[in-house]
Amino acid sequence: MWLPPGSSVKSCTDGQQEVKDAKKTFEKRCLFNFRHCIGRRLCPATRVHTPQAQSQQTNLVTAIEAVAKQAVPAVVHIEVTERQEIANPLLPFENEPFFKYFFGNPKMPKKFKREISGLGTGIIIDDSGHILTNYHVVGGATDIKVLLADGRQFTGNSVKTIGTDMKTDLALIQIVEKGPFPHLPLGDSNKMEVGQWVVAIGHPRGLDQTVTQGIISAKHRTGISDPSSYQDYLQTDAAINPGNSGGPLMNLNGEVIGINAAILSESGGFEGLGFAIPSNIAVHITQELIKNGKVIRGWLGVSLQNITPELAKSFGLSSNKGALVAEVIKGSPADHAGMKQGDVVIAYQGNPVDDPSSFRNSVSLAPVGSEVKLTVVRNGAKQDVTVEVGSMEEQEKEVSASLKREFGIMVSPMTPQEANAYGLGSQSAVAITEVDSNGPFGKAGFEKGDLILQVANQPVGDADSLLIMLSSLKPKQRVTIMALDHKSGQTGNVLMTLP
Repeated sequence: MWLPPGSSVKSCTDGQQEVKDAKKTFEKRCLFNFRHCIGRRLCPATRVHTPQAQSQQTNLVTAIEAVAKQAVPAVVHIEVTERQEIANPLLPFENEPFFKYFFGNPKMPKKFKREISGLGTGIIIDDSGHILTNYHVVGGATDIKVLLADGRQFTGNSVKTIGTDMKTDLALIQIVEKGPFPHLPLGDSNKMEVGQWVVAIGHPRGLDQTVTQGIISAKHRTGISDPSSYQDYLQTDAAINPGNSGGPLMNLNGEVIGINAAILSESGGFEGLGFAIPSNIAVHITQELIKNGKVIRGWLGVSLQNITPELAKSFGLSSNKGALVAEVIKGSPADHAGMKQGDVVIAYQGNPVDDPSSFRNSVSLAPVGSEVKLTVVRNGAKQDVTVEVGSMEEQEKEVSASLKREFGIMVSPMTPQEANAYGLGSQSAVAITEVDSNGPFGKAGFEKGDLILQVANQPVGDADSLLIMLSSLKPKQRVTIMALDHKSGQTGNVLMTLP
């Protein structure tokens, strides 16, 4: 039998009513204290440790209300249309006897035209009308329409694309009409901690100005999308649904600390697992797009892999943190600096390296031409290596030259138009731009325009990953390549022998 603190029972019958009265009194006090905690100020265990909350306890109810009122005018609804030409999937069967027997000899067009419509969210970040959103919202769009909360609409020549970055899933567009425009500040995502309150705003499934709240569930999430992309997601349980993409994730100070980008869901809707691109990455990408119209990234020229407990033991490491150098590209900055296969990078500019993803992200943000200090473990001993940061453009040239020299092929990243035309969605791939008929790919039947999706069941994201995968295999080894035929749009596996 449950008893409230301080109560007693005289007998099983005479004290029964007294116990009930004491229980009701205790429950009323508990309910009052709970309402007092939430309605007046946060309980000590649930206070939000932001700069504002350090000086005074934050009223959670009014804080979310204040953030919503401030932010909603600067959060825009984006509608996009993309016109596509897709290959006729029946064209390869045009001359098949079986096809002619049933369908005669119809004249079929080589391509079909279609329109795809989509919607998303964006954030006005300055008075000049720059709008930050996701690449997957506006990338490849033919027409973009922007709707503001005050009823204003902009489309056609009134909206232009400043630049896009597929690797971080970010894009920057601009309303070229004269302002003023309401806008939101970008905060410091590094200051956010797990458990802190956040607010998400967007247009899920076309429902404008939807505000939801939750907490930061985790930080530094990777492996959520394309493995070749730069990932360092904030995870949140604030409700995010299709249409929220590109919208802000905000702290209780009214600052944007993330750009909502993805969810993990078996149903296609919210299941408590939402992911946002940190604002610190967004700030760097935005500055690059405004300045150059594209993102210029730092590059060292190493292939990295995670350190397993077994590898940590074999290398004499005390933990499995760090990044193992699986390969050093010839002629790369890392090669010139003397880095070697088997090096374990444990620090970058004096800061510990947790895993390959965080190291790769740090290098990508480094200015081209600057020098960075790496601490590596080589043959059980620590040593510092100074590397001059190269550019990704150098990488493309080096990788392209190596692919052509060793495998008789040149590739480029799959474009959004190609992905949509073949129905590949967010799947990664590279498109063949040149192939030597006497090389291994040419002999296997590959042609210009074909897409390479996987090598030995591993997804291919770019030319660099393709070169690393192929170079890691033994000479004369037979390998299975998953590819897409550009003529038929059909996907299949091709068995190829390496040189």
